[in-house]
Amino acid sequence: MSLEKIKQELLTSYRSDGGINHLDGPNLPSQEAIDVLAQDLIHLLFPGFFQHNEYSRERLEDLLEARLGQLHRTLTREVEKCVLSDRQSKVRGTAEGEAEAILAAFPVIRRLLQTDVEAAYEGDPAAKSFDEIILAYPCILAISLQRIAHVAYEQDIPLLPRMLTEYAHRQTGIDIHPGAQIGSHFFIDHGTGVVIGETTTIGSHVKLYQGVTLGAKSFKVDPDGKLVKGIKRHPDIEDNVTIYAGATILGGETRIGKDSIVGANVWLMESIPPNSIAYYKGENLVVRSRKDREKAEG
Repeated sequence: MSLEKIKQELLTSYRSDGGINHLDGPNLPSQEAIDVLAQDLIHLLFPGFFQHNEYSRERLEDLLEARLGQLHRTLTREVEKCVLSDRQSKVRGTAEGEAEAILAAFPVIRRLLQTDVEAAYEGDPAAKSFDEIILAYPCILAISLQRIAHVAYEQDIPLLPRMLTEYAHRQTGIDIHPGAQIGSHFFIDHGTGVVIGETTTIGSHVKLYQGVTLGAKSFKVDPDGKLVKGIKRHPDIEDNVTIYAGATILGGETRIGKDSIVGANVWLMESIPPNSIAYYKGENLVVRSRKDREKAEG
């Protein structure tokens, strides 16, 4: 096949099949630009941790002013692309205002992230310092970007929230949808293979291990066979829950009660009450009160 024929067939495909950037219209945000933005947002959360240049207290205010200005301009540009490229966008404010609202959430996000770092330090006997956790633990990058993306998700900004969390997914192997609601003191140990769905809610002081899935049990369809979107599909995890490696918890009506433990490789599609432990004994799933087990072991 000649190059001319290949060109003409590709042009036909572009016209009929889509999958290209918007021609003669607003440009889509590029993944490369969002990746750089994600890194810059992390620098704003943890100044001096990931840059080559040294920070000093004397220069901090000036450096922060410059970084905020640059980030506001970049965010405004990328938010504008996201909004203009999505005809169904629900954003009502200006791109500049939406960008400012994201940055305004950073003090609250930093306070939450401090609790996440504390949870990692208290939850991992191998952790030597808070600095090590911020620099080297994949969960901090994944949780940080998810908390930022969740703010944009709540503002109904299209594309940007998912692109931010997908950057974290590629870097860490941890896939947290920006719609998930996560409380304080959240720790994901090791992290690889963790999947947390859009309508998941997670309380405070929750600890997950690698390979945990908080997913959907099934997908409802309308009379035309199309997926119904915007409904509760993923589980609720209450406070002080630990979920061990490889556990799978599915369904929008599934709730893991507070102070519970879900053992490794457990498959759950129904709720368990507070203060329970779920584990396999042979091939059978056992759900029992933690107090009863503690008495038996005592």
